[in-house]
Amino acid sequence: MRVLGLDMGTKRIGVAVSDELGIIAQALTTIQRESNREDLRAVCNLAREYNVDEIVVGYPRHLNGTPNEEAPAYATFGENVGEKIGVPVIFWDERLTTVAAERALLEGDLRRRKRRKVIDQVAACLILESYLTWRRNREG
Repeated sequence: MRVLGLDMGTKRIGVAVSDELGIIAQALTTIQRESNREDLRAVCNLAREYNVDEIVVGYPRHLNGTPNEEAPAYATFGENVGEKIGVPVIFWDERLTTVAAERALLEGDLRRRKRRKVIDQVAACLILESYLTWRRNREG
């Protein structure tokens, strides 16, 4: 079961994909946001190319757990992708994933310019890894 992971942002969408068994997450690419229509097309193309069975969309929340201001737009985007591709979409709590991605990249001693290019992919990978771990534990 291959899963696509998305870290939504106002300027970029980080994308990660699992292996065919749905065990390992791998950073894939970063989509520069243009318009909802173009962004939707780009994500759908990747979902088709990798023949995904499920899509995990990072759902933004404040630290107190309430959805943030972007959450409704990201939920609508995820639902639109799911409808176009015909696969389930799971919304996954993404609190602090960008912070964790930044910390991991700093520990890897990446320069600021290079970090900026990959941080969204790494955040998408962390979202996807978290979901895959939860799913494995649930199936136990």
